[in-house]
Amino acid sequence: MITKLTSLLKAAGISLSDQQKEQLVAYVGLLDKWNKAYNLTSVRDPQQMLVRHILDSIVVAPHLQGERFIDVGTGPGLPGIPLAIVLPQAHFTLLDSLGKRVRFLRQVQHELGLTNITPVQSRVEEFPSEPPFDGVISRAFASLQDMVNWCHHLPSAQGHFYALKGVRPDEEIASLPAGFRLVSVEALKVPELDGERHLVVIARE
Repeated sequence: MITKLTSLLKAAGISLSDQQKEQLVAYVGLLDKWNKAYNLTSVRDPQQMLVRHILDSIVVAPHLQGERFIDVGTGPGLPGIPLAIVLPQAHFTLLDSLGKRVRFLRQVQHELGLTNITPVQSRVEEFPSEPPFDGVISRAFASLQDMVNWCHHLPSAQGHFYALKGVRPDEEIASLPAGFRLVSVEALKVPELDGERHLVVIARE
């Protein structure tokens, strides 16, 4: 698994320490183990998890600005846990409404010794943002419109929304509500992944 991860990282032009690689592989191991009972992801093959969960998450890292992030609808910790491993200086609040997922996140936090994540069970609209976050991240969470409507209270005035998407969501971008503006759309390259990946960055007007 380490060899496979190393070759994927090389193809993506990402450099990580041995400890970071070991943590990412250990996370995949826990995801695979808990998935049998908890049904956390539809991806069953750990090798595929490296591509579709790990690389798919960490290619976003160079585009994030700030140090305090919230991953809304994190599920089993995607993209928050891989990002927390590759960005140890940043802190990630991992928000999910399902107790079984949050229990899994706490187990990952304990077993991997991750001090820069905070798993929280809450609905996003009920979660207070004190202090506000530098970035609000979501992966396959909702439309851009729903994301900014439900999470509008979470980022600071200078903060950004980061939405991980497949094909470029031009219709969603065109229907962003008043008060929000498109900052950029980044085409992401994920080795061995079929299909497009884009990061949509949004800010307040």
